[in-house]
Amino acid sequence: MEWLFDFLVQAETSNLKTAHYPKEYDTFKMKVSFGQGASARVPWISFYADGMSTSNGYYPVYLFFKDAKKLILSYGVSESNDFGKSWRDDILDGAPRIQEVLENPPRYGASWIFKSYEIDQVNGKAVPYSNGKPVSQNELESDLKAILKKFNSNLDDSLQQKDSPLSAGLFFMEKQLEDFIIDNWATSELGQKYDLIYEEGVLVSQQYRTSIGPIDILAKDKTTGNYVVIELKRNQTSDDTVGQISRYMGWVSENLNDKHVKGIIIAGKYDEKLHYAQALIDSIEVQLYEVKFTLRQHARQL
Repeated sequence: MEWLFDFLVQAETSNLKTAHYPKEYDTFKMKVSFGQGASARVPWISFYADGMSTSNGYYPVYLFFKDAKKLILSYGVSESNDFGKSWRDDILDGAPRIQEVLENPPRYGASWIFKSYEIDQVNGKAVPYSNGKPVSQNELESDLKAILKKFNSNLDDSLQQKDSPLSAGLFFMEKQLEDFIIDNWATSELGQKYDLIYEEGVLVSQQYRTSIGPIDILAKDKTTGNYVVIELKRNQTSDDTVGQISRYMGWVSENLNDKHVKGIIIAGKYDEKLHYAQALIDSIEVQLYEVKFTLRQHARQL
């Protein structure tokens, strides 16, 4: 986390450049700002998920109140737009708002405090303190990972609610993704390794029927002939996704007589919960999808 110490030192200068800072931390996007055109009174580092931005969302954020010499790791909320979803009450658990602790904060007073550090500059280096004692880099990293874990939990909850902006964007893409995968099977990485299943010339791989529900896509390994259960992580938790694909794999093993069936989870975001949920199941892997858009100028017809 050397970037945090660099951030604190640079915040006391007129240098607004941020290109040298990481663009991601853990599984989240990371953005640094010292202001636009002029130095901000409260420079920040935010960590956010797909479907959010620092001007439209809720997210963990470091806020450096330069005049007060305080660095606050905050349950942040955007000031520009109402995202329609925020931190759960049980996560905030009585955390004070910044405006309740700092007198007349220039900005971000409505955000909540997770951790607060006093900052001293010693020989050109930033030294954070808490309760009068220096805070080590390991402690800072532990604090950041703790709030990111809470953020992950809040995101899982958000994805359960189909009316949330984050859920609506991902759910729309996932509804189209299954058809897209099937339509582009021959040119995809999946199509290079696995075959779709046809019966009497009719595709049966998509929404393959079982007695416990339809499998999103059932394919067969080109080399071994073993079945491959492919499931999209939709509006559900990571635990539910792993449990669901495991049930389908069990059904295939017993009813299609394949003891070496494999599972693939296709997700829009590889979160920590999904990692641990499938970590000890060697026969399940996770693949991420990316959506890319290309703009081209329309040629006017004369």
